[in-house]
Amino acid sequence: MKIYFKGKVRIKRKAEQHRRSEYNSSPRKTSYVKSALMRIFTAFLCLIGIFSVSCANTTTVNERDVLRLHIRADSNAAEDQEVKLKVRDKIIEYLADLDARSVKDAKRKVASKTNTLIEIANRTLIENGFSYKASATLKNEFFPTRSYGDVTLESGYYDALIISLGSGEGDNWWCVIYPPLCYLEGNGGVKYKSIIREWLGLS
Repeated sequence: MKIYFKGKVRIKRKAEQHRRSEYNSSPRKTSYVKSALMRIFTAFLCLIGIFSVSCANTTTVNERDVLRLHIRADSNAAEDQEVKLKVRDKIIEYLADLDARSVKDAKRKVASKTNTLIEIANRTLIENGFSYKASATLKNEFFPTRSYGDVTLESGYYDALIISLGSGEGDNWWCVIYPPLCYLEGNGGVKYKSIIREWLGLS
């Protein structure tokens, strides 16, 4: 009886070892391991910041690939800030048909339209009873970190179209000309639109 019992135990252990061996080599086990490794690898990439899209669902943009737009009011007086937004609406409406294929193309097209942009801004100022004039220039400036919707522009030097109204010493409104991140709504407001996230398939 003892010998038979020991033999039965040995057979049972061998059967368990065989089942474990089959599980370890099964497609299900392999698939599970691969899935776990992929999750670990993805988390690692998020931590070290290899992706331009962070784990917080925010897109970080390289300054070399961006053309910004800044409209600076004459002062922080309510009327100056209000007309700044009216100028903004006209400028965005005009730039909506820019159809730039690259940031270089965007800068070239904006540079060729600078005088027209000044005329649009000045006409808006005159229509609203303001005597000061607008100026516009393309330049490379340092800007602090800013977020627009779910897009973050880290601090650094960016090419930008700067439109100054009067002294240009008031608070500014900003957006991104290329890639286009804003457009006018039917009610005259400005709505954020992340073309970058659309390109990445995240919208």
